[in-house]
Amino acid sequence: MSTPNAVIVGVGAEQGLGAALCRLLAGKGYHVVIAGRTPAKIDKVAATINASGGSAEAIETDATDEAAVVRLFEHAFTPRNGIAAPDFVVFNAGINRPIGFRDLTAAQFEEFWRICCFGGFLVGREAARHLAPLGRGTVIFTGASASLRGKAGFAQFAAAKAGLRMISQSMAREFGPLGLHVAHTIIDGGIDGERLRSRRPDVDADGLLNIDAIAESYWHIHRQHPSAWTQELDLRPYKENF
Repeated sequence: MSTPNAVIVGVGAEQGLGAALCRLLAGKGYHVVIAGRTPAKIDKVAATINASGGSAEAIETDATDEAAVVRLFEHAFTPRNGIAAPDFVVFNAGINRPIGFRDLTAAQFEEFWRICCFGGFLVGREAARHLAPLGRGTVIFTGASASLRGKAGFAQFAAAKAGLRMISQSMAREFGPLGLHVAHTIIDGGIDGERLRSRRPDVDADGLLNIDAIAESYWHIHRQHPSAWTQELDLRPYKENF
C-alpha cells in the first residue's frame, strides 16, 4: 500500500502553523513535501519529522515564483516507489504588518499582494492542474479576517487576503463538481507561534490560536465526506471579539 502524500507551502519556523501541519500529517502516516523560502527553517522541520520516524522532504520554494511553484508540483507528483500522488495541498504563505495608508508605497502594496494572493493563485492553479484530473484531493488556503473587513493601517493586507478568498471561492465552484475539495480558513486572531511571540513575548497565550488546534481543523476539512464539505471555516480563540 502506498504512503499518502501532502504538499504544504509556506512553512517557516518549527513553532508555526505550517510546521504544525507537517508534523500532524506525518503523524497520520503521510509523506510531507515541505515548501518554504528559508532552507534552514524547512530543513529543520523535515529533520525533526524524519528523526521521529516520519517521512518528509524540504524543498526551497518562493511561492511568488511561477517557475519554482511549477517545479515543486512536478516533483511532488512524479511517481515514486511506495509514495502516492499528493491528495492534500495547503497554501499557508503570508506577510502582515501595519502600514499607514499615506505611507504605503506601491512596492509594499505589490509585495503583500504577491505573497498573500498571487502566491495562492500559483499554488492553487498547479494543485488543480494535477488533482482535478484525478477526481480527488483537498486544497486549503490559510486566510484571515482581513478578507472580510479592512482595518486602519492594513489596507495592503486586507486587499491581498480578500483576493485570496475569491480565488478559493472560484476554485471551489469550478472544481468541486470534479471531486476536488477547495476550502478557505479565516484565522480571526493572533496565532501562538514564533512570529508573534518574537514581537510580543508577554502576550497571553490564552487569547491566541494554538497552532496544533488549527492544524487539527485543517485535517478535519480534509477528511470530510463529499456530501458535507466545508468551503469556508472561521477559527478564533474564545476571547476574541468579533
